[in-house]
Formats: sequence, C-alpha cells, structure tokens
Amino acid sequence: MECYKKLISTEKESLLRTHRKTCILRKVLAAFAAVILATVFTIPAFASGGLELSTRYTGIYAKPGDTLNFDLDFSNYSDSVLDVTLSAAGLPEHWTGYFEGGGKPISSVCIHPDSTGDSNSRLVSYNVTIPDDAQKGDYSFTLKAAAQNESESDLQVHVSVTDEAAGSNILETTYPEQQGDSSKTFTFNSTIRNNSSSEQTYSLSAEAPAGWSVSFKASGTAVSSVEVNGHGTQAVTITVTPPASVEAGTYTIPVKATSSSQDLEQDLKITITGTYALDVQTTDSRLSFDANVGKTQTVALNVINNGNIDLQNINLNSQAPSGWTVEFSESTIDLLPAGQTKEITVNVTPGKEAMSGDYIMKISAKNNETSIDQSFRVTVKTSTLWGITGICLIGLILLGVSEVFRRFGRH
Repeated sequence: MECYKKLISTEKESLLRTHRKTCILRKVLAAFAAVILATVFTIPAFASGGLELSTRYTGIYAKPGDTLNFDLDFSNYSDSVLDVTLSAAGLPEHWTGYFEGGGKPISSVCIHPDSTGDSNSRLVSYNVTIPDDAQKGDYSFTLKAAAQNESESDLQVHVSVTDEAAGSNILETTYPEQQGDSSKTFTFNSTIRNNSSSEQTYSLSAEAPAGWSVSFKASGTAVSSVEVNGHGTQAVTITVTPPASVEAGTYTIPVKATSSSQDLEQDLKITITGTYALDVQTTDSRLSFDANVGKTQTVALNVINNGNIDLQNINLNSQAPSGWTVEFSESTIDLLPAGQTKEITVNVTPGKEAMSGDYIMKISAKNNETSIDQSFRVTVKTSTLWGITGICLIGLILLGVSEVFRRFGRH
C-alpha cells in the first residue's frame, strides 16, 4: 500500500514538471511569433517603400494663366544614396510642367539617406502652367519618383481652377480714379498683397501717354521693384504728373507689378478737367515802367486767361516797397473767360523818401484754381527841380570855399 502511494506521488510530480515545461515552451513560442510578425510587417515598408515623395500643399486654388510651384520633399529610408528618376502622369490637356532644381530643368536627382530628417527638404520643385483658356473645375495629376533599387513613390496633387484664385496675389489702389487740372500732381496709394507662402520680388512699371511721368515710392524711397514677404503686403505710392499742355479728357494709365510667376495689373484713371493759366503784364507786354518820387504813375495792365477753362473771382494784390501806395481800378475780376484778356489800371506812387534807382514791385492774381505772382521793375526818378537845387547848392559851397582861401590865404 505504501509503495502504491509513492508511485502516485511520483506520477503527480512528473505531470507537474511536464506542465511547467509546456507553459514555458508556449511563452517562448509566443514571443518568437511576435518577433516574426513584427519583422514581417516592418521589413516590407523599407523594402518596397524606401523612398517617399511629399509636398506641403497638395491642393491649390488658381486661375487660368497661372504658373504654380510645388516644392517637393524626399525621404530616403535606405542606407544608400538613391538615384531617383522624376516624371509626371495625368497632366491635363494643354497644361505644361517641368521639374526644377538649382534654377534649371531636371529629370532626376540624388537622394541621400534621411539621417537629419530635412536634408532632402525642398530639393526639387515642380512648375506647372495652366493655359489661359482653361475651364473652371477640379484637376489632378500625379508626380512620380522611381529609384534604381526599384523603390518608388507617387504623389497626387489637386488644382481647383476658378475665375479668381482664392488667396491670389493682388495689386489694389484705394482711389484708382481721380480728377483735376493739368497743373496737379496725382498721388495714388497702392498695396501689393502676396498671399503665397514664399517671398516675391515685383518689378514696377507703367504705360503712360507721351509726356506723362510716373514714379514709384516705397517707405518714402524711390524704387523700381519691391520685395514682399510670403503672406505679406507692401505699400507703394504712385505719383503721376501730366504735361502742362495736356487737353481735357480722361486718361487710363496701366500699372504692373511683375514677379517671376505672374503679372499684377491695376488701371489708374485720371480725368483732366482742363488747363488753368493766368498771366499779368503791361499792355505793351513789358514787365517794367518808370515812376517819379511823390508822383502817381498810372500803368495799364492786362490780366490774361491762358487756360481753356473760364476763371471766376480773380483777386488782385500788390507787394511794393515801404512807403509806396498801389491802387487798382478793379481789385476783383468776377469772370474772365478762357483765352480772353481783361485790361485794368494800377496807380503806383513811390514814397517821398525813395531815391533814384530801380525797385521791384509784385502784382499777384489768384482764384481758387490758379494764381500768378508777377514781378515788375520800377525805375524811380527824382524831380528836375531838386537836381537844379542841388547844383546851386554845390556852386554856393564852392564860392564860399574860394572866398575863405582868398581872405586868409596869406596868413
């Protein structure tokens, strides 16, 4: 009986040892299976996809005629440099595109192992031009990268063509239409908006009529081009000066801001209301006259409207030497039609203390639209009686001196 108990105890211990070995074996097999599964699902990602092609923006809005630039990033998960061939598939009809690297068209590129994470960033760009007659709608095409180790990557991009691209760059002017006379200088406050993600350089130009001048300023400095940061703006002041002889009418001046990828245009319109021009001169067309000390000299003047617009409420004023008096027969001209002349008289009286010689007197004519300051040379003469009196005094002085010498000369 005791031997039977020992046999049963031995069998139990054997069964327990076998069970423990079975559990350990199951755990080892489970761990080995996990390693195998991890290897199975990891290795193919490198073996079949050791190359990855990407871009920051895969969907873009544009308008007909635009040229788009897709900056391309590459990732090389292999341990060696990959010689990658580039191509595009599915490009819409009449669209044109090419790969660019280092400022030149390319067809392939070397991609180094991606050790730093960004060493192959923006290495290549793909430039695509939308035809001017492209229809509105959604378009897509595929950019392909294929390496010599048979790894490859496809990148699909989408372009939505609209009449006006969402977020497109623009040139806008606060008041693009102005009016005034031919003597006015017109100033337009414009803004260039760069809604792209990269900095753009814009060359500035204008197509002005003959005789007109157009200049550009940014931050108070004369410029011919400006740089605008990505998603930034640049204020530009445009100054337009018409020729003095310009005729009344409306003139259109196209202004352009041109970058490497597009032309921004803005039409400026200027309405010339006419030419304002005044002139003042003597009736014999001279700018000088004579006058005597203490006596009133009456001078006939012509006030001339040389413009092509009637002038109203012309005020006349003078600026003369101290002590002089100047009086106009009319100090205000109510209406002076274009091309006509109004004759007035002005009475000029030099001051009693005036000496013989030439003096400058100014006469101004002005209204709300125009003005002129005309200078006249006035030659002042003293009276002949004073000249005779002076000669007599000099003679008396000489006689007195000679008498003194006669009487006291011997002493």
